[in-house]
Amino acid sequence: MPEIATRQMMAFLIALTATLSALFIGEILGQMPCTLCWYQRIAMFPLVVVLGVALWSNDPRGRLYALPLALVGFGIAVWHSGLYTGLIPEPLAPCTANGPSCTDRAAQSILGLPIPFLSLAAFAAISLLLLPKARSV
Repeated sequence: MPEIATRQMMAFLIALTATLSALFIGEILGQMPCTLCWYQRIAMFPLVVVLGVALWSNDPRGRLYALPLALVGFGIAVWHSGLYTGLIPEPLAPCTANGPSCTDRAAQSILGLPIPFLSLAAFAAISLLLLPKARSV
């Protein structure tokens, strides 16, 4: 398997795991996602389809379609993680009016791991896997 396909496969598996985990947390555990979690889901869920189709059709350009979604999700996850840790002031949180808070430590963790950090790690890994490999001179 060529390196690009291997990297796309790894990115697909991370996106699939993150998507199934988000569905498990919401549908089985009953944790309602905050606004920023919804935005991250909007970026993560299509990655499964885009990368899956690219793998199925053996299209090495799949990363070109998936990388913008991964980078947008990464940006939202950085913002969410900053709110969660207190680096970004809570008045800037979009989650206070309707639904759960983006900064609630009890609602924003699973098995003791903060959900914003898990999302950040997933988007970072996917983005790194989809970036073109640096060429040596």
